[in-house]
Amino acid sequence: MRQPSLIEAMTAAEVPDLPPRAWEDLLSQARRSLLIGRWACRLADRGQLDRVPEGPRRHLASAMTVADRVQVEMRLEADRVQRALQRAGVRCVLLKGAAYLCGRLPAARGRVFGDIDILVPRDALARVEGTLLGGGWVAGAVDAYDQRYYREWMHELPPLTHIHGDSTIDVHHTITAPTSAFRVDGQRLLAAARPVDAEGRFWVLQPVDMVLHSAVHLFQEGEFDHGLRDLLDMAELLRHFESAEPGFWPALFARARELRLERPLHHALFHIERLLGPRVPPAWRSAQDALRPPWLQHRLMAWLLGVALRPRHPSTTLPLEPLALWLLYLRSHWLRMPLHLLLPHLARKAWRRRIAAAGDTAKA
Repeated sequence: MRQPSLIEAMTAAEVPDLPPRAWEDLLSQARRSLLIGRWACRLADRGQLDRVPEGPRRHLASAMTVADRVQVEMRLEADRVQRALQRAGVRCVLLKGAAYLCGRLPAARGRVFGDIDILVPRDALARVEGTLLGGGWVAGAVDAYDQRYYREWMHELPPLTHIHGDSTIDVHHTITAPTSAFRVDGQRLLAAARPVDAEGRFWVLQPVDMVLHSAVHLFQEGEFDHGLRDLLDMAELLRHFESAEPGFWPALFARARELRLERPLHHALFHIERLLGPRVPPAWRSAQDALRPPWLQHRLMAWLLGVALRPRHPSTTLPLEPLALWLLYLRSHWLRMPLHLLLPHLARKAWRRRIAAAGDTAKA
């Protein structure tokens, strides 16, 4: 019997009948992909968790408990961030996992994360950073080069960690690097942000911007350890917003054109459809087709991302996977930085890795 893929197991109408080793591999894949809590919650919501064999069921139930505890902790951390931003006179606009959680979106169900991502006006960065530092957040060990890298070339400040917690806060002023091929004016996103409740303590991006941010984050960053989770986040967002937001699909395609994020949206929709089936209504398929890049580029990226958007696990490794991930890593840097910045940056990173490896060898 063929072992189902993790996606097949998570989306199957019935609990798969598998031998113990197959369950072990699937659970390990889900754990590495940060999807085990989501899988457990799906089974519980369908009333199917009790049909899972006892050993795997214990792991799934434990993952659900962990996810609940993490989300309680992250809500408390979001509250602490909101109070700090209130002192700075800035709205608390949450991004990614914190936005899904505090916005009570289905994508938060069973999701674990350790960062609070916020979006603030660029001209408020110094005030926000000073307030956070005064409120107990501290910067990690960041040298002068990294300080310049973040503050001049990136869309966020160096990460900050609170002295009384392990979570990290990432302060963004937009969603893409200013030197990126996909430049987005953060102020346009902030202008369309929405409060999640009547009190206006927390704000999130408008639905179409939330989807586009998820897409550009995944397909520009070049890190795919949790890429499958991020893709499923987008699938959940699409499913929810198309029923909750009148005119969602035309607004999504129009906003992608406005922000020049057609290419990341294409990759997202293509791979969601590849793994989960069509998501775009027939009336808007022509708008989806218009996003497609030239044939050769489309086929190459379809292969590269098809390899990358899989669990990072020995049972799923493909022969050319390291090459595909390396090419995507180079592509991500090419998209983020012009050549005169990129080459010295990559050379410096390679030198750092070599020094770190030499240090590890000396310690051994």
